[in-house]
Amino acid sequence: MLALRQALSGRTEPMLALLERLVNLNSFTDNPRGGDAVGEVIANELSTIPGLCVRRLASARFAAHWVVESEAAKASPAGHVALVGHLDTVFPPGTFEGFRLDGELARGPGVLDMKGGIVVAIEALRALEKIGALPEIPVRLAIVSDEEVGSPEGRPLLQRELAEASCALVFEAGREGDRIITARRGTGNAMVRATGKAAHAGNAHQQGANAIWALARFIDWAQRLTDYGRGVTVNVGMVSGGHGRNTVPDAAEAGVDFRFVSRADGEAIMAALSAAAHEASVEVPGTAVRVACEIARSPLVRTEASAALYREYAACARAAGLGDAEAPLIGGGSDASSTADIGIPSIDGLGPRGSGFHTKDELIEVKTLVPKAEALAAFLLGRRAAVR
Repeated sequence: MLALRQALSGRTEPMLALLERLVNLNSFTDNPRGGDAVGEVIANELSTIPGLCVRRLASARFAAHWVVESEAAKASPAGHVALVGHLDTVFPPGTFEGFRLDGELARGPGVLDMKGGIVVAIEALRALEKIGALPEIPVRLAIVSDEEVGSPEGRPLLQRELAEASCALVFEAGREGDRIITARRGTGNAMVRATGKAAHAGNAHQQGANAIWALARFIDWAQRLTDYGRGVTVNVGMVSGGHGRNTVPDAAEAGVDFRFVSRADGEAIMAALSAAAHEASVEVPGTAVRVACEIARSPLVRTEASAALYREYAACARAAGLGDAEAPLIGGGSDASSTADIGIPSIDGLGPRGSGFHTKDELIEVKTLVPKAEALAAFLLGRRAAVR
């Protein structure tokens, strides 16, 4: 541990310099060119660490994904430690740009979610190489480029590449007090389309069938499915339809987000949304309401194995001078659900401490960069000892 701390001494400035380079490159999910530029910077940085194998996995729609593994993990992937990150961010080019230091804070798009977490993982691996420990540590880092839209490519990639992992550590935004995430709600979405019959609102109103009215009936049913006590929320967040106020609308649609604590609740919500669509069609004669639902991410369920993993990592965080509390249930999803879904004990929120992710007030506390890298490196050292 003394050698590890010496390897990390004075590394705040280089970590900030790398973070600045990454943040200054826009990597909005639907900007694959920018995402590829970020991926190349990350890959080049990792390639400077002896003993790591860096692989690029091309994407048909998004920026490329990346998988990095140590010699020990490459030789025998069974039981490796999985580190998980994503390089995409939520702001399109021109809406929120640039990195800046503000005293003890660093600000910019992705500085917290989650380019800061990627920098932490890179620095931990670099420190382990400096002290000669990296070759013996079975570790694999997977970085996807589509997490912010639900990881449609990333999820199967993670489940394929990390299938034999003993545990997964995800470097999403670090929470207040460095709270470690062990549970997240699952996420789902639905697209609802209502059709009716167009008519002049004055001359032939009775001949029309109002699709917006049918959709409104559906929305009322859907919103009532929210049950805070069970951790279930349903939110109709987008609505469109109609051509003008003097025309009975023949089409309307809505986008729905739903969250849940158990997979069973997620499936129950989908069934209830389908029932609501049927009821709305019946209540407004001449209309048809159809709903297409899917579970985007299963919930991250706290298990005995993930609780043990939390305690193991928390001891390393505490030794590095960080907080070690367990976070309450988190509403948003992440790729921790992708690894947990195939039985890998997973914890999350291990990036630098900060706030404001998905807002223009996104920031990190600079002083947490090195301690977060130390906590991860110490954890990996412990895993080396366990393997030996």
